[in-house]
Amino acid sequence: MAETDLSMDEAAKGLIKSFGNAFKGLWILFSTQRNAIIHLCFMGLAVILGVLLKISFTEWAIIVLSSGMVIAAESFNTALEKLSDTVHPERNEGIGSAKDIAAGSVLITAIAALVVGIIIFIPKLYLWISSI
Repeated sequence: MAETDLSMDEAAKGLIKSFGNAFKGLWILFSTQRNAIIHLCFMGLAVILGVLLKISFTEWAIIVLSSGMVIAAESFNTALEKLSDTVHPERNEGIGSAKDIAAGSVLITAIAALVVGIIIFIPKLYLWISSI
């Protein structure tokens, strides 16, 4: 049993370390990337509107998923840029194209999240304003 306990202890330490690495990555993302902060602010705005307008459970799920996808896309984009710049610091057409494509994927998720926000919040804002 001592062997099992030791491996469980090592597994727990490994899990804690991997969470630490993930939080370090988020710190790097939000402390160095202006666009990540912008996305986070829009996510905060969606949360505030969601609370004020009392959106449904399903609407919350859609908002959380949409917002999470934008932050994840920004994270992948940043990781690709940092890796590319490390591996090939000088200008390279192929790497430039890969970076542009990754940035395009962030744009796609951001536009989709914006559309979700419009679909969920505009009718509720209209009703709220109409009731004033």
